[in-house]
Amino acid sequence: MELGALRSGLRAAIASFRQPATRRFPVNQTQFRRLASTNSDAPLGDIRAAPPIDFNKPTAAEETAEDDDLEGGRSVAAYTAMMDRLRIVPASPSYFTGKPDFTDDLLNLENLLRKYQTLPVLPTGHAPRVAWKTLAQYKVNSNEPVKAARYTKILQVLQRLNYIHPNLMPDEVATALRRYMRDVQPFHNQPKPGVVDEYGRARGVGRRKSSNAVAYLVEGEGEVLINGKPLTQAFGRLHDRESALWALKVTERMDKYNVWCVARGGGTTGQADAIALAVSKALMVHEPLLKPALRRAGVVTRDPRRVERKKPGKVKARKMPAWVKR
Repeated sequence: MELGALRSGLRAAIASFRQPATRRFPVNQTQFRRLASTNSDAPLGDIRAAPPIDFNKPTAAEETAEDDDLEGGRSVAAYTAMMDRLRIVPASPSYFTGKPDFTDDLLNLENLLRKYQTLPVLPTGHAPRVAWKTLAQYKVNSNEPVKAARYTKILQVLQRLNYIHPNLMPDEVATALRRYMRDVQPFHNQPKPGVVDEYGRARGVGRRKSSNAVAYLVEGEGEVLINGKPLTQAFGRLHDRESALWALKVTERMDKYNVWCVARGGGTTGQADAIALAVSKALMVHEPLLKPALRRAGVVTRDPRRVERKKPGKVKARKMPAWVKR
């Protein structure tokens, strides 16, 4: 009894390890070989390419709508006009850029330059001086966040167009340039020429460092008064005396004009240089032809140099404290 139960248990265990039986289906070997063949020389007579897509051709739904409109009395032109009215079209292709107004301005200027680049131009440095709008002024008109580097491209094209000869400049170029000019041109403001008053005096103003001076020049015997004092009392140093009257000395006019000056601020050196500039300007009122000689002498333009400020950690402006090893 026990032996029979053991045998039946072993048979059941062995049977459980066997693979489940799979059902086999009949396959047509001829059809299988034809489908599984990878031969590239097989005839392709049944394969045809699709026709190209015509994007301008209306779809079936649009054709049906047009047929309905034609039956209802509406023409294709009316349908097209209606679609143009309903479709939102940007005013410029630059609408899809980040800065449409700036892009349009730059493209328009480049088109003008490309169109008229063969016209005669003025020599380098002889173009009319023009004050163009600043970046802040341009941003107010365009209302776009334009960077300085991008606005420089517009200025470069404007400067190139400004070199076209004025007698041959087209009207559209002149109109485009006027759009970017400032309302007030500082280069058009010419200084008023000095005149000799009814007393025969010419007035000149000069500055140097923190000093300023006013000089009155009148024809005379060479007398000089500075702040109501003679030259020797006003300046103790010989160098300052020569600096104050340098314009008269280089032009050999020391004994032909009387000088009366008022100097304020600064020290003796600054006041002497300020008086030299003032006397030079007053002398050019009497004799304008002396300007080249005075320019060569260096008394026509103001000296912009000033004392350099002291920096922290230094003894003076640039002097460093002495280095100590220990």
